[in-house]
Amino acid sequence: MRASDNGDEGVEWGEPAARWILLATVLGSGMAFLDATVVNVALPTIGVALNASVAGLQWILNGYTLALASLILIGGSLGDRFGRRRVFVIGVVWFAVASLLCGMAPTADALTAARALQGIGGALLTPGSLAILQASFAPGARGRAVGAWSGLSGIAAAIGPFVGGWLVEIGSWRLIFLINLPLALAVVAVAVRHVPESRDRASVPRVDWLGAALTTIALAGLTWASIQAGEHGATPAALAAGTAGVGALAGFIAVERHRQDPMLPVDIFRSRQFTAANIVTFVVYASLGTTFFLLVVHLQQVLRYSPLQAGLATLPVTALMLALSARAGLLADRIGPRLPMTVGALAMAAGLALLSRVQPGTSYVGTVLPAIIVFGVGLSLTVAPLTATVLAAAPAQHAGVASGINNAISRAAGLIAVAVVPGLAGLTGEAYRDPAVFAAGFRAAMLMSAALCAAGGALAWLLIRDEVTGRARPCPFARLDRRHCCAVDGTPLATARDAVETLGGL
Repeated sequence: MRASDNGDEGVEWGEPAARWILLATVLGSGMAFLDATVVNVALPTIGVALNASVAGLQWILNGYTLALASLILIGGSLGDRFGRRRVFVIGVVWFAVASLLCGMAPTADALTAARALQGIGGALLTPGSLAILQASFAPGARGRAVGAWSGLSGIAAAIGPFVGGWLVEIGSWRLIFLINLPLALAVVAVAVRHVPESRDRASVPRVDWLGAALTTIALAGLTWASIQAGEHGATPAALAAGTAGVGALAGFIAVERHRQDPMLPVDIFRSRQFTAANIVTFVVYASLGTTFFLLVVHLQQVLRYSPLQAGLATLPVTALMLALSARAGLLADRIGPRLPMTVGALAMAAGLALLSRVQPGTSYVGTVLPAIIVFGVGLSLTVAPLTATVLAAAPAQHAGVASGINNAISRAAGLIAVAVVPGLAGLTGEAYRDPAVFAAGFRAAMLMSAALCAAGGALAWLLIRDEVTGRARPCPFARLDRRHCCAVDGTPLATARDAVETLGGL
């Protein structure tokens, strides 16, 4: 049965239409999640090929994140108003065209611009994939649909480092972008033919373009100022950009406070628990952004791993996330989120401190792998309880907005950290070409990241409240028919086994 625009009907699990809708949304979101993880592995190769500095590599990552973090809330609003399938398809096509431009980029600056265009496409398609599932499936089938979607999307993110390393080794770094073209073609073909259109007839009459513009200016100004200051010090240009960013941020808050239909309802931050959880999110994900940016570069430039070996070296983190996150969410349901979030962030700090010991000549099994495992266990303990706390603390009518805010904050945190920490650690100019210089900077950066995670653990202990009744509480996602969300990618987490079992019913 097709879903109507008012959402009164929906596709039942097991119908042929269910397979097609799931295929379109998994391929679409998987394309974005795959791209987010393959680029890191290829950064050293891209830097050499395009003669990029450390600042150039920072912008290749941050160009995408900047556009995505600034516009992801608008992307969801556009889908609600103009049609979720329509905006999703536009996002997929936009992402594919931008991927083609990335694959053809002749310079680092051109690649950065194309990556920013990719981020716009990602902001359109990422919230749309889950919204389509919510709108298309009947209420009783949504949980199974989202479970399958989350598990399969997680697998796409998990194989990203492997795929990226493999494509770089067999052909060229350009293939990591060009691989999106056939995927996008398949998504569009399936979506246009098989995905029903849906929209929210009660959505706000106007899109908050002013808020989106001010957000973009604020993040762009602060990011550019941070990278510029790291490379050249506090130049007048850096100070001017930073001032513009701060001014735009203040203007954004003022606009959202007085606007009748804001993209960010400021009143939601009146919840102490919601505000505290997002503060912890910012601190912890700042650490994550720096870690994932520098680790694969360090493995290749200092330990002389191949791109494929560097990609495989980080897979245990994703494997632990897939295996443990759902269980961590259940644990938080039983005992409250405060202890898992605190212990998890402190374990992440310990793992990063161990990673700081990864220097020339150290072995993978003896040094890298133990640090990766400790870090991965800590991340698994932190993510699901953290995001579940965000959603549980928000009013029911703001649940979707709360998830989007948390997603945007996590990405903004990574954006700013990637801009700031390398400069503080001495990783500027051509540092990544000199193994000795990069090794010293990597050690300092990992210790800074460890300090951020330790601060996140302390903040969780001090600010997060437990609200338990002594028995397992219903999952706060129950009213949304979702599982625990991961702000890293914006996708709910389910284990691969859960996904397979769920798909068995199709």
